[in-house]
Amino acid sequence: MNYKNDVEAVDSLRKSYETLLNEIKKVIYGQDDVVKEVIISIFSKGHCLLVGVPGLAKTLLVNTIAHALGLTYKRIQFTPDLMPSDIIGTEILGENRQFKFVKGPLFANIILADEINRTPPKTQAALLEAMQERAVTAAGTRYILDEPFFVLATQNPIEQEGTYPLPEAQLDRFMFNIWLDYPAFNDEITIVKNTTSHLDYVAGKVISGEEINDFQNLVRRIPINDNVLDYAVKLASKTRPHTKYAHPLADQYIQWGAGPRASQFLVLGAKTHAVLNGKYSPDTEDIKAVAKPILRHRIIKNYKAEAENITVEHIIEEFLK
Repeated sequence: MNYKNDVEAVDSLRKSYETLLNEIKKVIYGQDDVVKEVIISIFSKGHCLLVGVPGLAKTLLVNTIAHALGLTYKRIQFTPDLMPSDIIGTEILGENRQFKFVKGPLFANIILADEINRTPPKTQAALLEAMQERAVTAAGTRYILDEPFFVLATQNPIEQEGTYPLPEAQLDRFMFNIWLDYPAFNDEITIVKNTTSHLDYVAGKVISGEEINDFQNLVRRIPINDNVLDYAVKLASKTRPHTKYAHPLADQYIQWGAGPRASQFLVLGAKTHAVLNGKYSPDTEDIKAVAKPILRHRIIKNYKAEAENITVEHIIEEFLK
């Protein structure tokens, strides 16, 4: 895509975003904030963890976004017996008595890792290299995954029986932890009306994979003032107990705080949020807008917070004041 300058490219990205949002809204109702956060993570080249009870259209959301972005999409249903080779691929003996690698479902642009906490750590770990390096290793050979590449994982917060909580190292690979709540009453009426009739709308293709790659590179070029950068790093530092910039609440209620990856994602998320809202450079309000989904899975409460029923949301809100 050829633009005269980055200002023209930013304007194009914002228009594409508005078109994309309108297309997705024809299928997904009452989850506007969730849709926006997923799109921000995609343009920021990040992965998402969607947490919500069954029936909130998590799978439909991912499917719709994949259609609208014109990307290849694979759904992997994570189960206790799923092996790493089931998602990466495996070598088989071909007709000419030579081994050949058969690619697994991980070789797609958008991966829906459905109920990711239902599979053992061995298989969860198979995603780590793919999420961080955008490559996988099988039988000693490294395979580069196609760009763009996103993992959108879902997790059910209710059932904990027979689940394997995600290790902190893996959680840290997710840019956003997005909580899905029940839709508002009027939105639910629309959902029920449209899904119990003959209407069956499928989102049309709005943006190509090549355009997404261009937009991701554009986001990295967006300038950011030093004071905004300083605010992002200090916000992440506030979460780390017994350190120089620790917030009093961190010393009191947090066992482990967010690492440097949180600072990086705060800056990238703020840049994307600014661009999608008509700005050419982010400010502190853009940092605040993306802070909750970036920090909530990187903060580990201590026993005192659990005993006093202090939530991570409350702690982050105090940090942002």
